[in-house]
Amino acid sequence: MNDMTKPALLADPEDVGTNDSNNPTFDSVLRARLSRRSLLKGSFGVAATTFFGAGLAACGGSGSDSAAASPAPSVGGEATDVPKTLKLNFNAVAKSLADALTVPAGYTATVLYRLGDPIAASVAAYKNDGTDTAASFAQRAGDHHDGMHYFGLGSDGKFSASNSDRGLLCMNHEAITPAYLHQNGVTIDGVAMSKYPSSTTATMTRTVADEVIKEMNAHGVSVIEVNRSGNSFSYKKDSAFNRRITTFTEMTLSGPAAKTPYMITAYSTDGAKTRGTINNCGNGYTPWGTYLTAEENWAGYFRRITATDNPQRTAKELASFARYGVAGNGRELWATATAADPADTSFSRWNAMKTGSSFDGSDDFRNVANTYGWIVEIDPFDPASTPKKRTALGRFAHEGAWPGPVVPGKPLVWYMGCDSRNEYIYKYVSNAVWDPADANKGMAAGDKYLDDGKLYVAKFNADGSGTWVELKFGSNNITAAYAPYAFADQADVLINTRLAADAAGATKMDRPEWGAVNPANGEVYMTLTNSNASNRTLASTDAANPRFYNDPKGSTAQKGNPNGHIIRWAENSGDVAATGFKWDVFLFGARSTADATNVNVSNLTAANDFSSPDGLWFAKSGLLWIQTDDGAYTDATNCMMLAAVPGRVGDGGRKTITNVDGASTKAVDTYVGAAPGDTNLRRFLVGPKECEITGLAETPDGKALFVNIQHPGEDTAPDFANTASFGSHWPDGGAARPRSATVVITKDDGGLVGGSLA
Repeated sequence: MNDMTKPALLADPEDVGTNDSNNPTFDSVLRARLSRRSLLKGSFGVAATTFFGAGLAACGGSGSDSAAASPAPSVGGEATDVPKTLKLNFNAVAKSLADALTVPAGYTATVLYRLGDPIAASVAAYKNDGTDTAASFAQRAGDHHDGMHYFGLGSDGKFSASNSDRGLLCMNHEAITPAYLHQNGVTIDGVAMSKYPSSTTATMTRTVADEVIKEMNAHGVSVIEVNRSGNSFSYKKDSAFNRRITTFTEMTLSGPAAKTPYMITAYSTDGAKTRGTINNCGNGYTPWGTYLTAEENWAGYFRRITATDNPQRTAKELASFARYGVAGNGRELWATATAADPADTSFSRWNAMKTGSSFDGSDDFRNVANTYGWIVEIDPFDPASTPKKRTALGRFAHEGAWPGPVVPGKPLVWYMGCDSRNEYIYKYVSNAVWDPADANKGMAAGDKYLDDGKLYVAKFNADGSGTWVELKFGSNNITAAYAPYAFADQADVLINTRLAADAAGATKMDRPEWGAVNPANGEVYMTLTNSNASNRTLASTDAANPRFYNDPKGSTAQKGNPNGHIIRWAENSGDVAATGFKWDVFLFGARSTADATNVNVSNLTAANDFSSPDGLWFAKSGLLWIQTDDGAYTDATNCMMLAAVPGRVGDGGRKTITNVDGASTKAVDTYVGAAPGDTNLRRFLVGPKECEITGLAETPDGKALFVNIQHPGEDTAPDFANTASFGSHWPDGGAARPRSATVVITKDDGGLVGGSLA
């Protein structure tokens, strides 16, 4: 998320990084790798599997190019006859800087659900002028639409894997563009401003409490009922299933870290619960029909003035705070607002400083940050249910939790990335094996599969293999004797997952963001969005992060790896519980005009060049969607979405890239997937100005694709007296303030979106 309206001193953690461990980069583990081609050229067998509700598809135009793909297994437990050949059957959309949403000819994109749209009959239409009340946002669409999933809704009100005409759409509201939420911008120290000052101080105060309540309500998750009539969708404003989950919603802490001393706060003196979820970015889902939302950049919301608080904290606490970035004034300054009722802790709970006198933290919120950073399970079919934070999946900057193959009698798996530079890739494997009888058991199934399992972190080996290292107290250097952090028990390991991964020797990665699992063969893909010159220096380039180059944006140099890339791997023997895997690099972002030898390694063309891959999702057909969250290539185009035929791990070969920085050079051997060309990679969508394209979902029949357009116009500070100053007017047009929104894309002839299969 590129959020330019935030205080400069509180940049998002993915842009800063807190990993100062000495864990290896790929360079140190891959220099001895001499014959990867012979290792990876063979195919990796995958056992017959079942996939639950995988992702999206797109097609259009009159193209006839094709590429071979393996037959897909059944999807969602129901037989699906997927042919062996995938085609990208649409003509590529051109790059664009227009304040518009563009899709291929033969397709229509319709706005479905925008910031502020009401989800109850009693709530008025959104005025979009900053005057809508804070309380009403408990029943309005939140801001910054992000990850989402479609769940079919049966006539009995329960989950139906096959219903495409009626369903529940669950989506995250990651953050806010605060200026547009309020009439004249954000009020700080009594002054309304359209943009935070370039730096904040510990004395700055949010002086309008209702503004803060509105912002807190604009975060979280939406659950809305959607219905199809003919070839169009709408959401049902008065559905009994509609629900907003916000920073005020009570959450149960579940799993090994729940009800431990680390979780005690003034709100929950036994550590059993907390309030709210925050910075919900990527997502996941379960085969029992529940939604998983990921808490990503949660650490920056908490206020902790280190000069005051550090002397009161233990060495372990300080190590944990430093590793997660819990320090500063608080990105929205929520903790500085004053409640009318002195007993109301709605604002003071964002203060993570030690202010009380208790030994255990039961009289303040010194431990509150420990109750965030989790995967949260939500039952969309039970609006009265309490969400659960599943602590067995670890605490870090969760980008999402993407399920792997669902096979009766086998464990379930979710793959996860920690979205910050030099962070790690994780997977969780349930101890219980999948029983299809649990498919309608809701949160009780979550208790069985998500509270008891093994958490692993990825380590990449020199021979092209990889190892999943278990994060278990007493093993793999995760002990009380570990010098940087003395672990006490398994709850400590899960709360301080980043430190445990450091101890286990995990391999540092370059901003792991969204993951996706190929339903055709079980291979896993993950975006590594980008890096800058201070993070990815010439000297630190390695086999999996092999490029250092300058990608000028006008007259501004952009050195490092500003365009990012995508990595992929295959579990040994196709077994999700395997502790080994094979890997290679799938695709490199670049301008099509860049040096074809050392920068545009994937030989991208004008039809498919891109930068900063972020969102990633597989259609049930096996088509891969790639979305961008970019600031490097925005002189040429707004953010976009592309469709790709993915190939297989090992379909490319070894390549040497020579990097140059002034008079210095460094040659790096790397391993890349087969160049896609226009045949297997094309641009499908380009968004409006200053937006991120993120979040994907599809109906089970593949005839409707849901996509989120996040924070259009965010980068420009508005002058409310001059509406022409707004960075975007999408989606309403005219002089309107911009709004994040969900669009639904359909094929004009009512056919499959991405139905180019033969």
